[in-house]
Amino acid sequence: MAFNLSFLLLLSTLAPTFTHSSFVQDPDLIAQEVQEKIHNASIHRRSLGYLSCGTGNPIDDCWRCDPNWEKNRQRLADCAIGFGKDAIGGRNGKLYTVTDPGDDPVNPKPGTLRYGVIQVEPLWIIFARDMTISLEQELLMNSFKTIDGRGASVHIAGGPCITIQYVTNIIIHGLNIHDCRRGGNAMVRDTPSHYGWRTVSDGDGVSIFGGSHIWVDHCSLSSCTDGLIDAIHGSTAITISNNYMTHHDKVMLLGHSDTLTSDKNMQVTIAFNHFGEGLVQRMPRCRHGYFHVVNNDYTHWEMYAIGGSAGPTINSQGNRFLAPNNPDNKEVTKREEAPQSEWKNWNWRSQGDLMLNGAFFTPSGVGASSSYVRASSLSARPSSFVGSITMGAGALNCKKGSRC
Repeated sequence: MAFNLSFLLLLSTLAPTFTHSSFVQDPDLIAQEVQEKIHNASIHRRSLGYLSCGTGNPIDDCWRCDPNWEKNRQRLADCAIGFGKDAIGGRNGKLYTVTDPGDDPVNPKPGTLRYGVIQVEPLWIIFARDMTISLEQELLMNSFKTIDGRGASVHIAGGPCITIQYVTNIIIHGLNIHDCRRGGNAMVRDTPSHYGWRTVSDGDGVSIFGGSHIWVDHCSLSSCTDGLIDAIHGSTAITISNNYMTHHDKVMLLGHSDTLTSDKNMQVTIAFNHFGEGLVQRMPRCRHGYFHVVNNDYTHWEMYAIGGSAGPTINSQGNRFLAPNNPDNKEVTKREEAPQSEWKNWNWRSQGDLMLNGAFFTPSGVGASSSYVRASSLSARPSSFVGSITMGAGALNCKKGSRC
């Protein structure tokens, strides 16, 4: 079996103790030990602060080295990358502090999260203390808002969660979003002057519906009724970065249906995320649009990692794919609802990806570099750096007065 340089670099970064002879004689044992080291490292990775700077992660290196991050919170808005890089959220708006974890979907009280997100003016929303917010109905956001959980342990859990519908310039950062449930058949307010009837929601962690310039960064997501993050109905200019996703079936849907051609304009960057334990499929599942999947760490899947239908363009670069031990589920990719005679023309490529434990990516399409030019603003780092780049994936344990 041949091992490429990236694999050797991975072994070096994980500090293995193999001799040259054992490396040659038993590569399966090496892959197993690498898997164990990745798993053990993931347990502690999100609590480590000393690797917050100089990791090669361009988002984190932009702001996490600043010990005065709390006084310079809005600097974060200048740090996005990829297709969602112009999402400014509530930059230049006032700070709004959530002091009350309660929720009234129609008449929200000042100090609650819902009261802040429905306002018309730009707001940078922060939290006074640790809290768990169990929403009564979907949290319908208004444009130009940032929800910034840094400095507190904030959980959106146990009820319907976040909906970004026909609005723009949203940043969601530093939240724990889990155990999201269906809502609806109820009145819900979306601006200070309007509320209306909502039908039954899907139960997503973050639902993006006709939204644009959206950035979801450094969140921990798990165990929702439908998707962890879904983007449909013409949503575009989205970056999903530095998130830690676990214990879920259908992780991420990007594109509503094969027949909804408005999703052909969808452009999504998926970067520096850790797809962790207990995940099954859709990391992501794509339709129609253009998807740049770059420098993510895939340590678990049960069915497949990246899938799609309706001819999406998928550009996978510099990711680390660790296949499950099940010999039937080694393939990273899955084409759905199309015969090979059709999907062979879809532009899916793997460039610089690290394949472990038998993982393999099935490419298709013409493979011309011009097909992927739209992602050129974000350059992939070598896959051997994925461990350090994704070390802090998920909601961070930021303390005031020190580096985050």
